Amino acid sequence: MGEVDPAFIQEPEHRPKLSAIQAEGIPSIDLSPLYAHLSGDSDSVSDPISLQGLVKEIGSACKQWGFFQVINHGVPLEKRLRVEDAARKFFAQSLEEKRKIRRDEANALGYYDTEHTKNC
Repeated sequence: MGEVDPAFIQEPEHRPKLSAIQAEGIPSIDLSPLYAHLSGDSDSVSDPISLQGLVKEIGSACKQWGFFQVINHGVPLEKRLRVEDAARKFFAQSLEEKRKIRRDEANALGYYDTEHTKNC
């Protein structure tokens, strides 16, 4: 690969101090009441108060954490594994291949590699 120009190498005292961060209390949102309600399960908790509570729980997790884990969503493991496999295969392709389905004004669901956060 070649030599790195010394101008690009930071002195050790200016390098980031790497350490593992243990996050505890990451919100876990149980969607079973919603999933049961949508599937028409007569035994489900489908009252508006229960669903409002779920909405508040999601809102709180978004405000406090910015993300959350979803459990009891009803998506089978096999399907999730297939999606993960397809994603790995897609992102392992060359940039040229991924750009063949580039997102634009006409195709909002295509590949997009020019996000502001990636190119700052």
